[in-house]
Amino acid sequence: MQTRQRYYTPGEYLAQEEVAEFRSEYRSGEIVPMTGGSINHNQIAGNIYAVLKSALRTKDAKPYIGDLRVWIPRYQLYTYPDVLVIQGSPAFQSERTDTILNPCLIFEVLSKSTKNYDRTDKFRYYRSISELCEYILVDQYTVGIEQYTKSDDTTWLFRTIESNSSKIVLASVGLEISVSDIYEGVDFDLKEIEE
Repeated sequence: MQTRQRYYTPGEYLAQEEVAEFRSEYRSGEIVPMTGGSINHNQIAGNIYAVLKSALRTKDAKPYIGDLRVWIPRYQLYTYPDVLVIQGSPAFQSERTDTILNPCLIFEVLSKSTKNYDRTDKFRYYRSISELCEYILVDQYTVGIEQYTKSDDTTWLFRTIESNSSKIVLASVGLEISVSDIYEGVDFDLKEIEE
């Protein structure tokens, strides 16, 4: 006998998320638990946030890490990017100050269990956000960064960076960051449990 999949309304998901011990994504009625982060995943996300926080101090853009939810109405998706930047004032979903609609830059740290989703469907969902200008994927197992930069409404330029001595130019917020700053303190020799 097959079990029927339960589908939730956005309101049911948000109510559950307010009391949940662990975060979940909402994908068109399904609640999908998020995988746990590794120490390298956490180190990289923290490094990115710290560099952006310092570099954007005098600009009209602010970085956020981990717990700020993004709502993508076109795909009925609630998700938590690892690091995001909002240019100007945040656009909130309804009266919620924990859910935004307008990131201009998103970083995702890749894990073994999410890398394919982050590169394909999730990127497609993110591209529907009109304010999004850059999407950056960071490998946590080796030095490797995939940068997607929007050049017009339908074209995204792709660049890979695989050298710790390189820099990333973030056109969306007008700054440059060092790859070595992103990977500072990361131990690639750590053998971690598959996520």
